Amino acid sequence: MTTTLAVLMGLSGVVPAAGVGGNEVDVTLVLAVDTSRSMDFEEISIQRQGYVEALKHKEFIDAVKSGLTGRIAISYFEWAGYVVQDSMIDWQVIESEADAIAFADKLDARPIATQRRTSISTAIDHGASMITAGPFRGRREVIDVSGDGPNNSGDPVTPARDKAVTSGMIINGLAIMLRPSDAQGGLDKYYADCVIGGPGAFVLPVHKIEDFAIAVRRKLVLEISGLPPPVTVRVAGEAPTADCMIGEKLWRDIFDR
Repeated sequence: MTTTLAVLMGLSGVVPAAGVGGNEVDVTLVLAVDTSRSMDFEEISIQRQGYVEALKHKEFIDAVKSGLTGRIAISYFEWAGYVVQDSMIDWQVIESEADAIAFADKLDARPIATQRRTSISTAIDHGASMITAGPFRGRREVIDVSGDGPNNSGDPVTPARDKAVTSGMIINGLAIMLRPSDAQGGLDKYYADCVIGGPGAFVLPVHKIEDFAIAVRRKLVLEISGLPPPVTVRVAGEAPTADCMIGEKLWRDIFDR
């Protein structure tokens, strides 16, 4: 266990509230996972396995149990230029190891496929709709977006981000940086300036494929605990300097040649 995670898990001595309502949870968490064709089959397989392992890990379970109610609600979908409809795993309450394993097994059973383009705005809009229409009410509402490139399809990303944040949601990111990015300053900076938002929002970078499972687990623990991310992690900036339309511009350039 890393020092950061050890500190996080050392703060888990919270007794769940008695008489919790059936739809009340500590966090409503949507996992929005990029499956665009800029990642190859091996990378997407390792990404999938990283989520499966993280959801089954003791640190994740302990983070869930550390909350005021000791339960969260979680859902999942995959996206590229659009939301992959048959990828959606509907809301499930997790308050025990068995619950977490059951959800992870549903994810593990899904076929692996890729799609064209990258629409982070569509992923955010869909995640926000799932939270709003869902049956659970969380003390925090989190959309967790993983991706390996800037928005290049659908609506611009910042209005979608701003709409979700204005409604009280938090958007966190996992920037998959296995290859050089078109985003100036790095994809994690693009995510920090253009994608994430809300109180305590953060983005974690993944530079090596073998680090993916640890990064996913670290991110989930931070999201569920609600504790501030370490100073080494990029957080939402007040004065963005990244070009939030870089993906759209590069895509237009391809067809203007």
